[in-house]
Amino acid sequence: MSAEAQKKRIAGFIATEWGRLVSSVRGWIADAADRDAEDVVQDVLERMFVTVDDAEPVADLSAYFYRALRNRVIDLYRKPKRMAELSEEIADIRYDVEEALGQEEATEAMFEAMEELPQAQREVLVATELEGRSFKELAEEWNVPIGTLLARKSRAVHALRDMLTGGDE
Repeated sequence: MSAEAQKKRIAGFIATEWGRLVSSVRGWIADAADRDAEDVVQDVLERMFVTVDDAEPVADLSAYFYRALRNRVIDLYRKPKRMAELSEEIADIRYDVEEALGQEEATEAMFEAMEELPQAQREVLVATELEGRSFKELAEEWNVPIGTLLARKSRAVHALRDMLTGGDE
């Protein structure tokens, strides 16, 4: 079946089943006033028309469309949950950072400790952590093996930790 024939078949199905499709979606999302059942049906229909050129003809259009609608409704319910979880994670991270740094004094202490590091270690630490540069980029620019840069950064981090915690760890 050609893509054009498949599109006509889908359009005919939608024309005859529109009311039932919207009613089904309304039943699934009755508790969600911010979601419109017609929008969900239109979204699924649009996705079907976009993929119809690449897809094999669907044998049971009704079953396929209802399954697609159900999956879309499930996606709608999952999205807010994921966003809420992400917001909680970000809030936890902010709290951890504020708690770890405490005050400006902790930040100042860290920068003072960084000044005590050997220049090579300090440069790698600043380039990777503060400037966001990659080890590969630095290795090419500085003509130093990546392993050497990794070792320098590791030593810098351990030295900073020892300086800031008094060497207890």
